[in-house]
Amino acid sequence: MTVPDNVMGASAGAPWLDAELVTLAWCWRVQRRDGMILGLTGHDRDLMMGGLVYRAAPGLTPSVIEQRDGLGSATMDVEGALTHAAFTAADLDAGRWDGATVALYAVDWTAPDVAPLLMARGMMGAVERSGAAFKAELRDGGPTLDAAVAPQTQPGCRAELGDRACRVPLLPLIARADVVAIDGNEVTVEWVSGGVSDGVPLAAFRYGRVRWLGGAARGLATRVADIVGDRLILSTLPPFALALPQRIEIAQGCDKTLMTCRTRFNNAVNFRGEAHLPGVDFITRYPGA
Repeated sequence: MTVPDNVMGASAGAPWLDAELVTLAWCWRVQRRDGMILGLTGHDRDLMMGGLVYRAAPGLTPSVIEQRDGLGSATMDVEGALTHAAFTAADLDAGRWDGATVALYAVDWTAPDVAPLLMARGMMGAVERSGAAFKAELRDGGPTLDAAVAPQTQPGCRAELGDRACRVPLLPLIARADVVAIDGNEVTVEWVSGGVSDGVPLAAFRYGRVRWLGGAARGLATRVADIVGDRLILSTLPPFALALPQRIEIAQGCDKTLMTCRTRFNNAVNFRGEAHLPGVDFITRYPGA
């Protein structure tokens, strides 16, 4: 977690801390990657701050907040009970909260909007759950010494199809379908007619991305690991009971080879790999081999 400099001068930034009776409460502002924002407080009643209602979640407590002057990544843990309807065990298991941004505030619960003190901010990392209790690691999200300073060479492309490095427009490659049967991680789909799937071979969606558009799994995404016949083999399935048929959005995939980049997408100029770089076996060769 990143600890703001103003924490060192807390009393100056929040005069309510100098009161004879300190009315302190913790407030958490959590924003998921899909844009959903949730406010939680360890106080025994809901609080309003900055136009956001912080729902009471008694027992939600942070660990020691540590300020560092080194280059390492700071972390902090938060423990609590799954007492809010939007913060459920199923959503944690499904990964909805992975990578969510978190801000921790110390506030005066009698007047939360008056001089709230930002104590730390970062993103949600590993989450451990045991029954109705959970423990989440919060990381500062900043660069660390063990981060790569340059991309590693590899024969396959390092870009993802449709991202800023690839530059292939992804929208024309997205189709819609209905999942009509599920067997393990294999799903059978019926394509929605009139979309980009018309005339496109099913193999084009291998290694693509599937996003669920309805039901309890709405917004969750997974990868197409393989295609067997008319069935898609997904890398994961949502940990929810899915009522069928279920509408999905599926984007075409790429095997990250130069041949595919050149022939399917006419995009060899943006290929982000070293397809012709000799491999490790090159040093074992000998004259005449």
